[in-house]
Amino acid sequence: MSDVYEARRGLLRERCAAAGNSAALVTRPANVRYLAGASPLGAVLLVGPAEDVLFCPGAPTGEADEGRLDEGLRVSVLPTPGADPAVAAADLAAANRADSLAVEEHHLTVGRHRAVHSVAPRLRLADLGTAVEQQRLVKDEEEIACLRIAAEIADQALGELLESILVGRTERHLALELERRLVDHGADGPAFPTSVGTGPHSGRSRHRPSDRRVEEGDFLSVCLGANYRGYRCEIGRTFVIGTTPADWQIELYDLVFAAQRAGRQALVPGAAYREVDHAARSVLDSAGHGEALAGWMGHGVGLEIDEDPQLAPTAMGKLDACVPVTVEPGVHLPGRGGVRIDDTLVVRPEADGGPELLTITTKELLAL
Repeated sequence: MSDVYEARRGLLRERCAAAGNSAALVTRPANVRYLAGASPLGAVLLVGPAEDVLFCPGAPTGEADEGRLDEGLRVSVLPTPGADPAVAAADLAAANRADSLAVEEHHLTVGRHRAVHSVAPRLRLADLGTAVEQQRLVKDEEEIACLRIAAEIADQALGELLESILVGRTERHLALELERRLVDHGADGPAFPTSVGTGPHSGRSRHRPSDRRVEEGDFLSVCLGANYRGYRCEIGRTFVIGTTPADWQIELYDLVFAAQRAGRQALVPGAAYREVDHAARSVLDSAGHGEALAGWMGHGVGLEIDEDPQLAPTAMGKLDACVPVTVEPGVHLPGRGGVRIDDTLVVRPEADGGPELLTITTKELLAL
């Protein structure tokens, strides 16, 4: 993997040089991890003209959530407690006679930006923008393998929950059990706070679980994800509890399922982000649910659960192969409940079989 991280940093170095910058200071933790293999708490990465150095406020512990650090990367542990690694990185860049330093202005605070400038006043500070995030868009096969395992773990945890007795249990209890099962099956932890919504709460996006108890006839919506070696997936399903679904439940479920299928089928290399959103959104909009829909129908996943691309009506850009995304339409009817269906997929060309579905738990409307 050392060669992989070195190649990633080399590509960033080339992009910086093309923009007239001698070095780059990477502070956003997910970006540090992508380029260095690990992101110890508070660490920053200097990608410089002479060498690449990871600056840490303390010695890396090697814990699982930090990742596995590139062995070929030099690590500088700051000797002074409370010292800012970003300032130390800028000081080294100036000492190495860099004339400009690209920083992640979207992540760096104003105070930290001033501190970096004060330690190296002759160093011109430029905006690195989202250069690293754009590099992260297309995943290599090892990254996709981690996402695939994360999806398998999430599928296992959800499948086991569906085999248990659900009536009478609270949303909060079910969410905690799902997160425990994720860890039991090998996840480093949940990819995000698990959402469980029952009855009138079902179908709500990112609903925070409450003490409401599951009742017979309820819709039950679950959204969870596993974090495996830093890579995060997402799955969402909706079920009916304890009885044959009512006609309105079947009708609503079939509508959301049709929208989700349309979004999945639109995932082809070269498709505009907003075209994918439109494919799913138009199905729900035509049925009269347009005003209540979320601002997007999906998003990228990887080292973060919500990363580029955004599959939204005004999003600019086109899909590439090997980009993992979610497709997650939903409809919530106030006071009644609703349906959400959410999958993680990898964009693949048609010659390779089309989009690869990572989350495979059934989308049939089950009565549990």
